[in-house]
Amino acid sequence: MSLLNLYTPLHKLLDKSLAFEGLAPLLLRLYLAPVMIQGGWTKYQGFDGIVDWFGNADYGLGLPFPFVLAFLATAAELVGGLFLLIGLATRWVSIPLMVTMLVAAFSVHWPNGWAAIADASSWMSDGTIMLNEAVLNAPDKLSAAKEILQEHGNYEWLTSSGKLVVLNNGIEFAITYFVMLFSLFFSGGGKFTSVDYFLAKKFIEKE
Repeated sequence: MSLLNLYTPLHKLLDKSLAFEGLAPLLLRLYLAPVMIQGGWTKYQGFDGIVDWFGNADYGLGLPFPFVLAFLATAAELVGGLFLLIGLATRWVSIPLMVTMLVAAFSVHWPNGWAAIADASSWMSDGTIMLNEAVLNAPDKLSAAKEILQEHGNYEWLTSSGKLVVLNNGIEFAITYFVMLFSLFFSGGGKFTSVDYFLAKKFIEKE
C-alpha cells in the first residue's frame, strides 16, 4: 500500500470531521496558559523589582516609562494567560502577548543568540544561524562545575532532580511562544473547545 493510499483516507477523515477542528488550538492554549500565568504571577509578586529592572540602564533594560511597561507586561501575561486557558478573547489577548514575547526576545535574550540551553554542538549556536561565543566555552564551564561539586558537594543530591546544564537564555523560548500565539491569532480559540466559539455561535452567527 502506497503512502498516498494511507494518507488519503486520513485526509478525508480530518477534513470532514468537525470534532478535530478545535484540538490543535486547545493544545496550544493549554501549553501557553500556565507559562504566561506563571510569568505574570512572578512579575506581580516582585513588581517593584521588575519596575526597577525595566527602568535601570546600568543593570536592567533602561526602558522608558518602566512602571507602565511593567504593569502592561504583568497584566498581559497574567490576565492573558487566564483568558487563553478558557479560550476567551483568544485573538485579542494574543496581540499583547506577542508584543511581550518580541520585547523579551529582542531586549533581553537577543545578545545570547538562539539556544535556551548552552549546547556547543548545536548548529543553532555555532554561527550557522546565530553565534554566541560564550556557548562554545560551555562544555569546559560545565565540566569544571561538575568537578567542583563532586569534590566539595553532595553531587548525587544536587543532580537528583535532573542533570546540570549551563543556561544560555537565548531567544528560543520567547520566539517559540510568539509563533504559537501567532497561530492562535489566526485560528482563534478553537471550535467546540473555547468560550469564544460558543459566544460567537450565540451572538454573532444570529446576526
